[in-house]
Amino acid sequence: MKGFAPLFHLELVDALRSRWLAFVAAVYVLVFGSFLAIGLRESSMLGFTGLSRVVLNLSSAVVLVLPLLSLVATVTVIPRARVTGLFDVLLVQPVPRSSWLFGLFASRLVVLLAPLAVVLGAVAAVGLRSGESSALVVEALRTLAIAAAMVVAYAGIGLALGTFASSPDKAVVFALVVWVLGAAVHDLALLGVLLRWQLPPVAVFALAAANPMEAARIGILSGVDPDLSLLGPVGFWIANDLGALRAFLFGALWPLALGVAGIAIARARFERSDLVA
Repeated sequence: MKGFAPLFHLELVDALRSRWLAFVAAVYVLVFGSFLAIGLRESSMLGFTGLSRVVLNLSSAVVLVLPLLSLVATVTVIPRARVTGLFDVLLVQPVPRSSWLFGLFASRLVVLLAPLAVVLGAVAAVGLRSGESSALVVEALRTLAIAAAMVVAYAGIGLALGTFASSPDKAVVFALVVWVLGAAVHDLALLGVLLRWQLPPVAVFALAAANPMEAARIGILSGVDPDLSLLGPVGFWIANDLGALRAFLFGALWPLALGVAGIAIARARFERSDLVA
């Protein structure tokens, strides 16, 4: 793709200059480090102890923190660039618009995933030195794969939302609405449906997994607890009819598909829209 490499480097340097990498790393260390400290205690929770408990708790942190960070890192970039006049300079360069968009997307993936890979690598190293099973490394890699899919999903959604927003303030509102819908409103609506109607496990799974946050949670839990006993009857259906491997693949591929759709929408609107404020 013509011009991708220099534009990617430009956006990556800009993200580093704005201390986004330091901010993301600090959030990961603060949130995941606290779960690490709790998990290293030998107290049990639903049959999980030590570093296995860390990975179990990380599933909750990953599905809440990563979407919010991904949305915040991407949703305001296009509206802000339009307001600051960046596109006045970009449009006179002999590169396609999509090169800048993909360079921006790739730079945000690096900034969001690199610190997480370091944190999960540290968790795996500490676990191995503490006598944990080598399976912890596999669990950490599975968690990283799910996390990468989540970042792709919500970075793509964030860029798509940015093309619809006329100002950075509106873009932030769009991002918060999407995050709240995935983090809380969807679960509350699903609980209301379950209280009103008795649905089969396959229908409950379909309704829950439509939310990429829940799909990612299921994917991570399938590595920690292959029987998925934490999910009750639905977990029994997933473990026996779908299987732990398919649950993991669904938890990774469904958010990834949403991210690809988001970046496709962003590219289509970005190439056709008026970029000059």
